[in-house]
Order: sequence, then structure tokens, then C-alpha cells
Amino acid sequence: MRKILVLGAGKSTSYLLDYFLEKAETEKLHLTIGDINPEAIPENIKSHTSCTVLQLDIFKEEERKKAIQNVDIVVSMLPARFHIEVAKDCIAFEKHLVTASYISEEIKALDDAAKSKGLIFMNEIGLDPGIDHMSAMQIIDRIRAKGGKMLLFESFTGGLVAPESDTNLWNYKFTWNPRNVVLAGQGGAAKFFQEGTYKYIPYHKLFRRTEFFNIEGYGRFEGYANRDSLNYREAYGLQDVLTLYRGTMRRVGFSKAWNMFVQLGMTDDTYTIENSEGMTYREFVNLFLPYSPTDSVELKLRHYLKIEQDDIMWEKLVELNIFTSEKTIPLKNATPAQMLQYILEDSWTLSDDDKDMIVMYHKFGYELNGENHQVDANMVVIGRNRTHTAMAKTVGLPVAIATLLILNEKIKNPGVQIPISKEVYEPILKELESLGIVFKEYEVPYLGYNPDSVADK
Repeated sequence: MRKILVLGAGKSTSYLLDYFLEKAETEKLHLTIGDINPEAIPENIKSHTSCTVLQLDIFKEEERKKAIQNVDIVVSMLPARFHIEVAKDCIAFEKHLVTASYISEEIKALDDAAKSKGLIFMNEIGLDPGIDHMSAMQIIDRIRAKGGKMLLFESFTGGLVAPESDTNLWNYKFTWNPRNVVLAGQGGAAKFFQEGTYKYIPYHKLFRRTEFFNIEGYGRFEGYANRDSLNYREAYGLQDVLTLYRGTMRRVGFSKAWNMFVQLGMTDDTYTIENSEGMTYREFVNLFLPYSPTDSVELKLRHYLKIEQDDIMWEKLVELNIFTSEKTIPLKNATPAQMLQYILEDSWTLSDDDKDMIVMYHKFGYELNGENHQVDANMVVIGRNRTHTAMAKTVGLPVAIATLLILNEKIKNPGVQIPISKEVYEPILKELESLGIVFKEYEVPYLGYNPDSVADK
């Protein structure tokens, strides 16, 4: 019996746990789930004969080490900042480790130790990062294999609401950690490479510099730049490309509307508001507006943002009910970003029957035999409900598949790594395709960088 330990059983684990338990008999697996709140784990998971559930606080060192010591491989679905202690234990007890998170400098520093013990520390094996790496490298490797030279690579991913559950003017609901949405783009200028030139977009301009594209059958989308698009230039072997741009995808109009919160200062997470607890939504909005003895909060906000009462931007704000005095924020010493998040969750939380949608789009430009070519590829996945979301499917299944491939010694290369080698991406993408996660590819005329597709206002 091969033993798998899954640390953390949050929103992203529904498909992951189902996959392991469906394979438990044929693959001779026993699954142990360690979570600080095991009561929240569905009964059909807890009662499965191949599953053991532990109440586990990963900060309790003795409990954590005991759990890790007794298994063959560890899957950490904890917040990224908690992976390092788990990783150190995996080194000490010689256990493989799989995470969906970006590789931190602390995890990267364990590479030599992992290699010396023949351990595989597979990271960035979720959706984005994860499926984006694998699907991109598969096409890039194919282009190179036929003698092509890469000129351009763009990639966008969005966690959105499915068309049948799209019921608000923002065309958006939270499908992932709301805090990450509120803080998106902060921490420095977005950096990318366009037509051979380094480009930078400061945070206050980020949501007004958007690129537009169409996904067949799903309409028009926009994308704004990730903080650092150049992180993977070396890993992907794209040091010589003219354009390298990675971003986040939303429905058209979201970014312009979100920019209102940025300009007001509501997304700031650097200071706390002392009297935040019990503050009404209306009082929160008024914090960021100039004093007037006569003008209403609504009028002050429209003047500040220079929007009219018949503007769709105004309608989007009104829809969020942010001017009400009937609702209060129960957060003590909260930052503006935390207070905004609370208000937005009131409107943007998925209901039980809501379906989410993942959209990923890649653009590849390359030269072959003196001619320029372009391949567009996209993936759309629709969730089943609030529990079995498209986000959980696209994050959890690659993690689960990689875990089994490591146990079955189909992935053999040791060390701290991301899924960009053929040994890793080929079998995972093949299995994902059988589970309904499929990329469609299109040969299109080479456009290069299209300045007409970008808004800068």
C-alpha cells in the first residue's frame, strides 16, 4: 500500500481527493488528509475505506513530523508561505513533495539536498502556474523540433464565472482566494518584454493597459499584465524572443471598473483603519472622499472619479450596494483592502448552484524557413457547482496526476523543479485531456504585437 499525505483540504482539493480515492484500489493507495478543520471535509471522503482524516495543525512540529514520516509522498495544498517547514521535513524523512505554488527562494535552496537524496520536489503544478507551463512547453518544444525560432509568447489565464451564472454587471464572481483578487498587481510595476523592448506598467496604470482577444464560443476578453512576465524567460528558453507577456484574463470592462477602487485607494493593504469594526459600507466609501458640508457621498464620489450618473461605471458601483448604511463591516483594525474584500464577498460569492469558468489563452509567434507563423491555443473549463469548481479541477487534477506519476516512477528526475520537461508534461496533459481539460490550437496569420489591441487611457 502506497501512502499519500495531503496537507490542507480547502477549496482547491475536491477533484484532487476524488481522483486519489477513485484510484485507491487499482493503484493500491491509502490517503491521509491532515487539516486543521477536518469537520469541513465531505462525509463521503471521510468515510472512504482508503482514507484517514487527521486534525492537524502544521505549526505543531511533533504532529506534523509524525504524519510526514509515515507516508511515501506529501502533497501540500497549504498556503505557499507554509510549504517550507513541510519541505524541510520531507528532506529529513526522505519523502517526495508536490505543491501547486510558485517556488520560493527557501524551497529553491533545498535543490541540492533533494537531489542528493533522490527526492522529487514538484512545484507549480496547478493551473497557473502549472497547466500554463505544460501546455506552453509542449507547443514551444514542437515548434523547435521542426526548426522554428520563437519570436513571441503571450499567455493569459482567468478564473471567471460561467456564462449561465454570470448575473452581475461586473461579469465576475470569486472563484479563488478573494484576497489575491483585491491585491492583484501590487508590489511593484508589471514588467514584460514587447517588440524587443523592456516595458513597465506602474500599479496605478495597470488596469488601464489591457489587451483584448476573442475565445471562440465564449466571446471577448481582456487581459492585464502580471507583475513579472520575465520570470520564465530562462526556464522556457525564450531569452531571444521579441515579446514575452503573461497576464490575467477578465471579461471586457472589468479592469476599467476595478481601476475605480485603485484610484480611490481602497485596495491599499499597507495601513489599518482603527475604527473599522462596525463601520457601514457607506462610511467606508466616505473615508476616501473629500469633506463637504452639503454634497452626498454619491455626489462626491462621482465628482472624484469624473463619472456621470448614467455611466455604466456608476451602475456597477451601485450594484455592489456600497452606499448602504444598513450593512456593517465586522473587521477590527482592518486595512482598506480587507474591508473592500468583505464588501465584495457580499456580492461576488458563488451560490451553491453557480458554475465557474477557467479560460487560458496562449499566443506563439515563430519563424520557420524565413516565414513568420502564429499559433493560438486556448482552454475553457466549466465547473459543476460551488464545490466541484473548474478552479478546483484545473488546480487539483495536475497535482494528483503528478503525484501518481512520481509514485509509479514515471517521473524520475530528482530536485526542486517545475513541470517544463517532456517527461513531466506529456503524460499529465494526456491524462488531463481524458478528464475534459483540452487545449484547442489554431494556425492564424502572424500579427506580432498589435498596438491597436491595447487601451491606455
